[in-house]
Amino acid sequence: MAAAGSDLYVGLMSGTSLDGVDAALVDFAGGAIRLVGTHHIPYDDAVRSAALALSAPGPDEIDRAARLANELARIYARAAAELLTAADVAPRDVAAIGCHGQTVRHRPDAGYTVQLANASLLAEITGIRVVADLRSRDLAAGGQGAPLVPAFHAAIFRSPSVHRAVVNIGGIANITDLPASGVVRGFDTGPGNVLLDAWAGAHIGTRFDRGGAWAASGAVDRGLLDALLADPYFAAPPPKSTGRERFNRAWLDRHDPAKHRPQDVQATLAELTARSIADAARLSCPGIAEIYVCGGGARNDDLMARLARLVAPAEVATTRMIGVDPEWVEAMAFAWLARQALLGQPGNLPDVTGARGPRVLGAIYPV
Repeated sequence: MAAAGSDLYVGLMSGTSLDGVDAALVDFAGGAIRLVGTHHIPYDDAVRSAALALSAPGPDEIDRAARLANELARIYARAAAELLTAADVAPRDVAAIGCHGQTVRHRPDAGYTVQLANASLLAEITGIRVVADLRSRDLAAGGQGAPLVPAFHAAIFRSPSVHRAVVNIGGIANITDLPASGVVRGFDTGPGNVLLDAWAGAHIGTRFDRGGAWAASGAVDRGLLDALLADPYFAAPPPKSTGRERFNRAWLDRHDPAKHRPQDVQATLAELTARSIADAARLSCPGIAEIYVCGGGARNDDLMARLARLVAPAEVATTRMIGVDPEWVEAMAFAWLARQALLGQPGNLPDVTGARGPRVLGAIYPV
């Protein structure tokens, strides 16, 4: 059992990119939000393949999903244990683990979202209370269930004097509008790294295009870019969220990318990500002066340069410039959401998700 009044929380995040699990130890003492320690465990090929296979209909899904949920719980437990060992923190001194789980289906249009994680097993292995299933309550209240990170972005990054936006570029990209005063809004802008990673894996044999170097070697095909941007998702008004169910290799293949040079397709996909973010910023966040990027896309120099060009004169930097390593923002967010749940405080923003009102998010699994 966690020590009474503990301010230490663990956040576990595994996103659409399927690269592994990020673990963050966060201290909320005194009303501050302080990152104490971090740890990452990459997925092996078997786990990655199993999760990817479950993103589309297939045989024996119930058994495959249950087995993967158990395996993920063991990976998450190992990530938490190694994180706490490195920080010299005992499990009993942690108030809770906030576990996002691995998204395998996100269908707000059908009223459900699935993030795999056997939270009971995770609590049993770690001896720490777990808060999981953090999206379903928002969906039940008529929301999209995503994105959830804008509430945390507002808590940690909002400025009383500067109009900012925070862009998380994971497999899917999302934007949070943080005006100096007034309503915080946000939504998924479209593909982040998901198509870039898939195309790089197929053509240069790597899981991602390091630094965007391959994309930088190509030229944007304007006809292909226009065809991709014609997808109705980009013009749809928020609230909205999306995932691999829509933006995947099959979606790209419908536009016959094979008739183009592979590096030109990669350049076009990078421009698609940057352009869809920039369009969202211009239409939904008018007047922003600063844009801060987190997630894996913050390491993509080519993508960052494209975004900076498209949103000028707004300044573009990573969240490191305002005190938080871009790699760990999302994991920290799920530690924050776990704390919100234990405090009985809302974790969603209705103006972001479209829910009927603020809701306490997550199911709590005691030790």
